[in-house]
Parts: sequence; C-alpha cells; structure tokens
Amino acid sequence: MKHSISHLLSPSVCTQIIDGNAKSDLSNRKEPGEFCGESEQPQTFISETSFVRLQFHTDNFTDQTYLSFDSRAEEQYEVFLRYGQHPELYPNRRGLVLPGTYCERVFTDCKLQTCYVQSPAYPGVYPRHLHCRYALNTRLPFIKLYIENEEFNIDGHRCENIMTCPMRPISSGSQNCPYDYIRIYDGKNETAPVIGTFCGMGKFPYSIIGTGEDLFVEFVTSPAGPLLNTGFHFNVGNWPGHVEPAGERSGACNWRLTSRALSESGDSEGIFLSVAHWYPPHTSCTYLIQGEPNQIVRLYFPSFRINRIESPIEPWQGDCGESLTLYDASWPDDSRIIKTFCDTFSRAMEKHDFVSTGNALFVRFESKTGSYSGSSLYYWAHYDFFNNTHFGEPVSGTTCDETFWSWRSRAGTLRSPLNTLIYKQGATTTAPERSSTAAGALVMAARAVAVQQAADASLAAALPPRDVRCTYRFVTDKRLYARVILNIHSINFKTPPYSTATCGDCWSDRVDKLLAWEPQPNATGPLQPPTNSSGGAVCLCKSNSYGAVMGGIGPLRMVSHGEEMALQLLVDGSGATSSYFKHPGPLFEAQYQFIHGPLCGPTLHRASEEGDFLFPHLEALGYAEPPRDIHCIWEVQVHRGRDLWLHFEKVKFPSRNCSDGQIEAFLPGKVTPFLRVCGENETHLRTVPILSAKELTVAADREPSVTIHFRADTTPARTAFKIAWTELHHLPRNSDGTLMTSKLVEQRQQQQQQRDQVAPGPPRKAPVVVDDDDDDDEGDGDDDDDAFVTTSPSPPPLPPPEEDSCGFLCPGDSGLCISASLVCNGVVNCPNVTALESVAGLAGRELLDLPTPADGAFGAVVGGDEDPETCARPAAAALSVVAFACGAAAGAVLALLCGGLACRACRSGCKRELHDDLY
Repeated sequence: MKHSISHLLSPSVCTQIIDGNAKSDLSNRKEPGEFCGESEQPQTFISETSFVRLQFHTDNFTDQTYLSFDSRAEEQYEVFLRYGQHPELYPNRRGLVLPGTYCERVFTDCKLQTCYVQSPAYPGVYPRHLHCRYALNTRLPFIKLYIENEEFNIDGHRCENIMTCPMRPISSGSQNCPYDYIRIYDGKNETAPVIGTFCGMGKFPYSIIGTGEDLFVEFVTSPAGPLLNTGFHFNVGNWPGHVEPAGERSGACNWRLTSRALSESGDSEGIFLSVAHWYPPHTSCTYLIQGEPNQIVRLYFPSFRINRIESPIEPWQGDCGESLTLYDASWPDDSRIIKTFCDTFSRAMEKHDFVSTGNALFVRFESKTGSYSGSSLYYWAHYDFFNNTHFGEPVSGTTCDETFWSWRSRAGTLRSPLNTLIYKQGATTTAPERSSTAAGALVMAARAVAVQQAADASLAAALPPRDVRCTYRFVTDKRLYARVILNIHSINFKTPPYSTATCGDCWSDRVDKLLAWEPQPNATGPLQPPTNSSGGAVCLCKSNSYGAVMGGIGPLRMVSHGEEMALQLLVDGSGATSSYFKHPGPLFEAQYQFIHGPLCGPTLHRASEEGDFLFPHLEALGYAEPPRDIHCIWEVQVHRGRDLWLHFEKVKFPSRNCSDGQIEAFLPGKVTPFLRVCGENETHLRTVPILSAKELTVAADREPSVTIHFRADTTPARTAFKIAWTELHHLPRNSDGTLMTSKLVEQRQQQQQQRDQVAPGPPRKAPVVVDDDDDDDEGDGDDDDDAFVTTSPSPPPLPPPEEDSCGFLCPGDSGLCISASLVCNGVVNCPNVTALESVAGLAGRELLDLPTPADGAFGAVVGGDEDPETCARPAAAALSVVAFACGAAAGAVLALLCGGLACRACRSGCKRELHDDLY
C-alpha cells in the first residue's frame, strides 16, 4: 500500500505509521516510532504489508495544525525499485523474513541481482524506531555489497530547510552517526569485526567487500525523527576470480606458502592476489613463500596495476599510503629489500622475475589508510620454486659458475644447472634498494629506483637476448693431487624452433655447445674459453663427431696435464627460454676426479735415452698419508722417430686380485690399453712389446708419448714396482733386406771425432760393431773387434743424440740400436735377448767388480749391452794402463836411488885422495 503524505505542519505534531496488524506476523506495531516536525514537500511511504494505520498526535491543535495524505494499493510489479524485474522469478529476492519480526531477513547463496538488501518501506521513507538485522551469505568469498554510486539517505538531514538543517554528507563512525545508521559486520552476527558505521546522504562512494562468505548488516533508526529519509538499497554478490592460495593462513591475510603445499596441490605454480577485501588502517598482510633448503623462489606479476587509494577508511596525505615490499629473506629484513611499490609514484612491473638468493622470499603489504574494497595496488602474483642445488662452490657475481676444489671433494658428478630459471632472460635478483630501516629513506630509495627502472626497461627491450654461459673449474694442488680426470657422459641439446643454425664448425657456429679445455698454468685475469682446438681443447655440439660419441658410442674422457681443467656450457640466448626453461632433462652429464697423489711422484717424464721411476715415490713416504685408494697417471715422452722399450722391475702386488692393484699402458689417442697387468697375470710383464715410433706419434703438434696408469681400490701399502724405459733406433735396411750398418759406422766415427775435440790426446780406437753384410765388412773377423774399446777410463759425456744417432747394435736381426752411453751402465737397455748368461760371464763380472744385472735381465748376455765380454775389454785396458804407469814410476824411483848412491861413493873417494896429499 502506497501512502502519500502531503503536509505535516507544526513541530509539536507527531504521526505514527503502523505497518501491519495483529493478524499479520510482519508488523512494527509494538514500537512504531513517530514522525515529528514540519514537512512541506510530499513524502511517500510504501508499506511492507497490505494494512497501514496512521495515528496523529499533537499537544496543541490550532488552525495551523493539519495533516493531509492519500493512499492507494499497488501490485509488486508496479513497485519496480523495490522488487526489480521479473519478481515472480525471484520470490526471495528481498530475503526471508524471520517469523515474529518486522525487518530481520536472511539472504543465502546470493548472486548479483538475486539479493536486494533494502531499508523497510524502500523506496519510500523508512519507519522510525527500527532495529533491523540482515544476514548475508554467498557461496564463495569474497562477499561484496554493491553500494557504489547507489543512492544512500540515512539521517541525511533533520529538516527540510537546508539553511537551518544542512545536508549531512555520507559519514562513518559512531561519533558521526548518533541517530540513524547502518552498521556492517564482517561475519555472521554482531560479534564479528565491525567494518564500518555509516549515515548521511548522497551516492555511496565505494562498495564493501568482506573477508569471507558472510556479512551481517544492522540498521537502526531513532524513536523519533523527520519524515524525510528514504534509506538504502544495494545488491549482494561475491568478488569474481577469487583464488585460494595453496598454503596455510593465519589471521585475515597472513599466508605461509610452501613448496610442499604447492606440490600436494598438483600445480606447478602458486597464485595469490592482492588484498581484495576490506581491511582496517595500519593493516599488514604478509606472504612467506618458502621452499626446501636447496630451492630458490621466483615471483612475478602477470598483471599489475597501481591506482590511487579510492576507498580509504582513514585519510593519508603523504607518500606510500599503501605499499608492497619484496624481501630476499624469510622475514621483513630492511637490509634485504628487493623492491618496494608505492601507490603514489611506483611503476608497475609486469612479467618481471624477482628471484630470491635463498629458499625464502617474504612479501609484505602495508596500508596506513585501510580500505573498504581492497588494495589500491592490484596485482596477480605467481610464484614457483626451482632446484638450486650446486655440485661445486658457486662463484659470487655469476649466474651459474661453479668451482670444484680438490680439498673439498676428491670426486663427484655434475650436470647442467638444475635451476632452469637461468635459461629465462631477465631472471636475476634485483639488488637491495637500501639497507636503512628509516621509512623516509626507503621511500626516497624506492622513488629513485622507480625512475631508473623506467629508463632501463626501454633500453633492455632493445637489446638482443644474452647467451647463457656456465663455467665449471676443477682446481687442485699438486701437494694433494696433480691431475684432473673429466668424463663427459652425454649431451642433449635441442634445436630451437625456426632456427637454421647447424653444427658444421662447433667453434664458430652459433649453436648450443659444451667446451672443455685445460687453462694455461699461472694465468692471471678471468678465465677465457678457447676459440679453437689448440692445446687439446674440445668443442661438443649436437651433430659433430664428438656429439656422435655422446649419442651412444661412448663417453669422452679428458685427463689434464696440470692442476686445473675447465668446462663451459654455452647456450644460444635466442632459443634458451623456449628450449630449456622448465625442461627437467640435463643438457650434459659428467664426472670428475682428482688423481695422482704425492705417492705417485712426477706426472711427466721428459724425453731421454733412458729413464725410470719408482712407485711409491720415496720422497713422499715421509709426509703423505696412505690413501684409501689411488690412481696414478704417468706420461713418458719419447724423442720423435724413436721406438720405446718398457721394462718393469721389482714388481710386487699385494694379491692376485686386480682391484688391489693394476697397471695399464695406453698409446696416444687410444682408449683401450695395450697392456693390462695385475697380480694374476704378472708374467705378462716379461713380454712387453716394443712400441714403434709410428704408434707413439698421434699428431704433429704433440710429443710422442706413452701413458701408464696404476689403479688400486685399496690402500697400496704392499704395492711396489719400478718402471724403466729405453729409447731405441731402427736401422734402415738395404734393398736385399739386410741391415744398413754402414750408417752406424759413420756415426761412430763422427762421435769419435767429437770426443777428440773435447779431450785431445793420443788417438783412441773407435767402437766397432759387427756387420753381417760380407760386402761391407771391414773387420778382420776377430771377435775382439766387435766391442767398444777406449783408451781413457772416463770419456767425456756425449752430446745430445741426433735424430739418426745409433751407438750400439742390439743382438738379433731386428735392427734395434741404442746410444753408446747406455752400454755397460749397469742397466739392460737391449730388449728381446732371451739367452741365459754363462757362469764364466758372471765370474768375470765379479772379478772386474762390475754391476750385477737384475735377475732375468735380457741384455746381460753374450752380445748384449751388459754382456761381460763387452764390458770386460774397456776395464782390462784400463787395468793395463794403470800397471804400466806403476812400473814406470817404480823404475824412475830405482834410477834415482842408484844415482844418489853413485854420487855419494864418488864424494867419499875424493876426500880420501885429498887427505893423502896433505899428509
């Protein structure tokens, strides 16, 4: 029923409007309140029931006191502002009235345009002396009262005269609303937190959003008041796009978001949104994003808008009324601020990665003003976690460089970075803005960074993507280990989409590649990768020959000559993100090991005519602790064009088990040893083949050499051996297949001339070597001429051997010869002689006090370089010279004695004659 009250004059006149009767449950008859005062403009009252009663009361009725009104009945569809469109489809659009009440209503499962929350008698004047309660509910958070730009008139003015009773603007707070007000609670009833108390007249400036699914609204009017105010009307719904973060919440907006909770949710990235609900002034909402100890955190904003504060609860005139701060820590440490966004001057940074250095990143939103409808900083944040496990020691100031120190780990594995975020350009941790804890300093720093980043963003967008370079250094100390072994097991590079680059030349082509090299010793400055294969450097890409090795033929093995080795992963920046970001597979896999401890001795033995070394190295026994296992690698270099004979002496293995000790020998460029010996096949050392110069030479720029390995999986306490070697020369052959010994004779004559020049004296007989060729034989057939004969017991040392020098022809028809300086030096240097020594030979060696050869020595036989017959002649000649010298000396002494006696006898005779003359 609609009533139009035209005139209500005299301040002492009051009118009661009673909506409903005793027969209806919906009625305000118990406490109807009163409308008092003057009203010259027509006012409308639209009842909630079909029965209305007016009671008129005045203290002094005069001819100036009167009341006029009219009324009519209307259908629901005619009252459009109250019931909206199609009221028949939404019978409970205005809520369910609680039995026995006039204006207590319940709204459930509200959606937009399905719940109308209104003051009683809306859109007419609301009754007096009301205490209405509205319980509002939505299925999903955050529940929202759509009041923005809606007409609102609760105690907007107390009389019609604007001059006498100015209009009250929309105000909040109990102190500003003493009579009529609406109070909103963030919950199910009056015990919930109060969002605000409102009154006044005008368009409501903002909507109100609760923190959950429920709001409770309380509408109170004073017992008496003017017939002027029309109340309120608003819709109820929920804020769209609500996302519940995968984590634990404490309080209204404090979250702990962990990698474990994210993993249990089944999502690869977590999401949280800006504060979308109301919050009081001085609110602080926090997000602790925490991963496992070996993880780092990435945070980025797909959407970010910074607005002015539009619905403050308390006004704020300064900067940073609301701010969002990112900390590279697990708590708000002002010395580790990554970035601060302010509502007054900051620039939003969308799709920029903020990365922590540790396993936690702390985000704090602060508001000095509070808000009824959410933050002025609107953002949609994504976070995820990356495995930041390092196999070595990270290098500060780099993205992914690592160093492997031998004193920290003797051996281990490595692969391409587990943190695939490095393949995404721009994924770097922003440096802290300021370490000061003062708010003013933080604001000034944030303002300066905002200006700088605005300029940097446009510059960075114009630059080409940077290549990803990860350098791995393997460093040892020769006091611990002298070599590094690097085994690269696999490479798995991808071809970026729309890329035409191929791996024709791995060093120069712009493709993903892996470089391995040995840095220059004692180099200063940053580590520079090589640009070619000089020095043994290797470049691996997807389709070159090394890449084929990686594809399944076998691993690539590199052994350093010194104490350092380097490996670098180089990924083309143009395809790094699309190919490898969040790609779990390794781009390469490798193993490293530091070997060759002090017990092994020197790693390199330079080329010499003969040489040897012992294991264990005697000098290291005094200070080196016995290792649990050992791996030695020796390189024996050889003069170019020379053959090599390896011979092993005094070999002792602790057992027949090869894991207790094993010797392997490798030719250059070969991965399979030509000799493998341990306790069970020790006799193989007696038949070591002679290594030809062709086998020892692999490249023109590399010295001929042979590599010897010794491995033991246990402490080598009882293992010992001596490895000796001799360089051999092959004499050429004549056309008929006989040895060309004429060149040997010429060389001997040249060497003899060199001796004469160094130590002049009587001519000495040069060594003569037997020649089986009858045509070229200049000897007399006497076996005595087939040995080295010298006239000096200690001839001067020979100059370094020439390329074709050959001083002694070893027995047999193999054409092998050795330097003359190696003959009769106590070491067997001629191989392949299996005859045993005669007893006479051994007796002669004892008689001449010559060194006794080792048991089983091959060269200490007739015709060998340690043959007693060969070595006895120079010794006998030396003995004859000594005897002759001694005889000559004795004769001279005897002559002197005789001369002296004769002189004495002569003097005695002279004295006797003189005496006779005198007397």
